[in-house]
Amino acid sequence: MGLSDIDRKLLERCLDRQPGAWEDFVDRFLGLVVHVIHHTAQSRSVSPTPADVDELAGEVFMAIVQDDFATLRHFRGECSLATYLTVVARRIVVRELLKRRTLTSLDSVGLHEEPVDRQAAVEERISNREEVERLLEELDEAEAEVVRLYHLEGKSYREISARIGMPENSIGPTLSRAREKMRRPRSLDSRG
Repeated sequence: MGLSDIDRKLLERCLDRQPGAWEDFVDRFLGLVVHVIHHTAQSRSVSPTPADVDELAGEVFMAIVQDDFATLRHFRGECSLATYLTVVARRIVVRELLKRRTLTSLDSVGLHEEPVDRQAAVEERISNREEVERLLEELDEAEAEVVRLYHLEGKSYREISARIGMPENSIGPTLSRAREKMRRPRSLDSRG
């Protein structure tokens, strides 16, 4: 099923930045994006709060408008716009959930837990991003790249394999080794 006339016109209006076009776009596809968020979270055994769903939907729509609607400009019309947006939304949601899971596993704040002070939790996650980068520096180059691609960019084993040339069946064991190293306390002789 290709691009419908309704979606073609809506797409053209958005890309031409016509008044009200973006609002119409969000109205048309918000339900789809929310469904993708819930489905993707459920498939990863995550229970997002309403605030999490709002944040993730915001991330999806921000990604769509980023770089002058680059995501929409890349759409070739070979499938329905809804199908294309489902794939786009799923990639963004997976990446965000993985990013949160990585950061929250380090700071023990779960995605489904509602912290007493949400802003403090957000600030803690940002500071933990620096901790993640520091931990990655302790891994060898291949391990760090696999961890970065999987946990921070949300890439699949197949995508990582294609990108760095590592056999697909080596990605899981590499991730396991890297996680184990990242869990170990820093040794005194690594001070420099």
